[in-house]
Amino acid sequence: MERLNGILTEISGALWGWPMIILLLGTHLYLTIILRFPQRKIFTAIRLSVKRDTQGAGDVSQFGSLATALAATIGTGNIIGVATAIALGGPGAVLWCWLTGVFGISTKYAEGLLAIKYRVKTAKGRMLGGPMYALERGLGWKWLAVLFALFTALASFGIGNTVQANAIATVANETYHIHPALTGAVVCLLAGAVVLGGVKSIARVCGLLVPFMALFYVIGCLYILCINASYLWPALKLIVHSAFSPQAAGGGFVGTTVMMAARYGIARGLFSNESGMGSAPIVAAAAQTRNPVRQALVSSSGTFWDTVVICAMTGLVIVSSVLAYPDIDFSNGATLTKAAFSKIPVVGTPLLTFGLLTFAFSTILGWCYYGERAVEYLKGRRWVIAYRVLYIAAVFVGSVIELSLVWNLADCMNALMAIPNLLSLLMLSGIIVHETRKYLWRGRLDRDMD
Repeated sequence: MERLNGILTEISGALWGWPMIILLLGTHLYLTIILRFPQRKIFTAIRLSVKRDTQGAGDVSQFGSLATALAATIGTGNIIGVATAIALGGPGAVLWCWLTGVFGISTKYAEGLLAIKYRVKTAKGRMLGGPMYALERGLGWKWLAVLFALFTALASFGIGNTVQANAIATVANETYHIHPALTGAVVCLLAGAVVLGGVKSIARVCGLLVPFMALFYVIGCLYILCINASYLWPALKLIVHSAFSPQAAGGGFVGTTVMMAARYGIARGLFSNESGMGSAPIVAAAAQTRNPVRQALVSSSGTFWDTVVICAMTGLVIVSSVLAYPDIDFSNGATLTKAAFSKIPVVGTPLLTFGLLTFAFSTILGWCYYGERAVEYLKGRRWVIAYRVLYIAAVFVGSVIELSLVWNLADCMNALMAIPNLLSLLMLSGIIVHETRKYLWRGRLDRDMD
C-alpha cells in the first residue's frame, strides 16, 4: 500500500503540474476573451440565481442547482487549501488564487451553457446532462464521455466522500474529543436521510444549508478582520507585492519566487472552485431555465462566491493574523488555518470548526448527486440506489481510516475529469459564442430556447 501510495503521489503531481495549470488557466483566459468578459454580468447572474424561472423546464430551481453545486464546491479546500497555498507559495498565492477565480467565472459560464444545450429528457421527464452528454451529443466522442463518467464516479468516493467524512471526524475528535466511529455513524445517518431522497431532497437541503453556512463564515471572517484592522492594509500590500516580487517580507514570512506564488495560488484556486473540472454542469443540467445562457450566468456566480469571496476572505484572515501574531508557524499548511483562527478570542476556534464541519458535510451531499448521475450514464437508473447505499457506507469508512492513499487517488481522478471536459469546452467554443450572442449580447435573456 505504501508503494502504491508513492506511485499515486507521483502521478498526481504530474497530472496537477504545470501542463494542467496552463491548460486550465489558458482555457479560462481564452473563454474570457471570446465571450467578451462575462464577468461584467456577475450582478445579473446573482439576480437570476435567486429568481425562479417558472417558464423553464427542469427538475430543480436555478437556485437549487446553484446551491447544490456550491455545496459540492465549498469544502475544506476553501479553508485548508488556501492555507496550504500560503505555506508553499507565500502570501502572494492569495492574489493568484483570487485571479484564478475571477477568470474561472468564464469557464463555469461555458460549462453551464453546454449542460443545458446538450441535456436530455428521460421518459419520466427528468433532465440529465453534463460533460458526458456534451462529449457524446456535441462531439460524438462516446468513448471519452464514458471515461469522464467513470472518473467522476470514482472521484465521488474520494474528494466528495471519504476525505470529507475524515475531515469531519478529525475536527470533532480534536476539538470535542468525540470518537471518529461515533461521528461517522452520525454523519452516515444525516447524509443517508438526505441523499436517499434524490436530487430534489439534496437541492432542498443545500438550498437551506449553503446560504447559512457561507454567510456565517463570511461574517465571522469580517469580525476577525475588524480585530486585525491595523494589519489589514499591510496584509493587502504584502499579498500584492509578493505576488509579483521574488521576496516577501514581514510577519515571519520567508522569501518565495513569483513562480512558486503563482503555481500554488493558481493550483489551489482551480482545485477550490472546480471551474473546468466538469462537476458543476452535471447539476446545472437539472435546473429549471428557459435557455442555456440564463443557467450559464447562474452557474458562473458559483465561482464568484467560492473563490472571489470565500477564498479571498480566508486568505486575508490568515495573512493578517500571521502579521499580527508572528509566533504562528506558517510553514505547515495543515495547521496554519487552525493556528491563525485560534488567536482570535471567543469566536476564532468555533468559527473554524463550524466552517469545516458544514463545508465538508455539504460537499458530501453535492458530490453524491454528481456520482449517481455518472453511474446512471454508465449503467442505467437501476444502479443508482445501489450507488447511494455504497456511498453512504463509504462515509463511515472514511471517518475511521487513514486517507493519504484516497487523497492521491481522488486528485488523479479530478485531473482526469478535467481533461475531457476542457476538450469539450475548447472544441465547442463556437457553439458557446453562438448561444451567448443569441441570448445575451442581443438582450434576449427572457427568450425561450429554440
